[in-house]
Amino acid sequence: MLSARRLAQGDPGLLAAIERSQRLLHRRALVAGAASALPVPGLDWAVDAALLSRLIPAINHHFGLTPQQIDRLDPRERDKLQKAIAQVGALLVGKFITQDLLLRSARLIGVRLTTVQVARFVPLVGQAASAAIGYGAIRFLGQQHIQDCVRVVRQAGLALPPPTD
Repeated sequence: MLSARRLAQGDPGLLAAIERSQRLLHRRALVAGAASALPVPGLDWAVDAALLSRLIPAINHHFGLTPQQIDRLDPRERDKLQKAIAQVGALLVGKFITQDLLLRSARLIGVRLTTVQVARFVPLVGQAASAAIGYGAIRFLGQQHIQDCVRVVRQAGLALPPPTD
């Protein structure tokens, strides 16, 4: 699979949005990893859900793909965007993030559930493995979402919003 940077094909606006999104993703994935290392049942899933419910809209915002940003597009651009979203098959692009959407996304990393639950109770090595898996799972979902955003923006031919951070 192509990386988001390669999908951007040198577009400076897309590359900047990717960079901002990846910085944000890295910080959030570190928090998820730390929560996964703690031997408190269910804490990692609560943290993951909270992180994803804020992370996905923030990434969408960098690419001009929040529901509010989409509503401001003229009708022709909005139609092109909706077709691009459907063609790419992006689950979380341009949508309000609901618990159902988060659960469907989390199924992509379902193996993590049992591995982390068992591993975190093994002193040190298990907790380190749990932290790495927690970090990797959120990072994987975030990278997939960034790639979806790049594909949608390129397919629809949209201009990106100016950076806000």
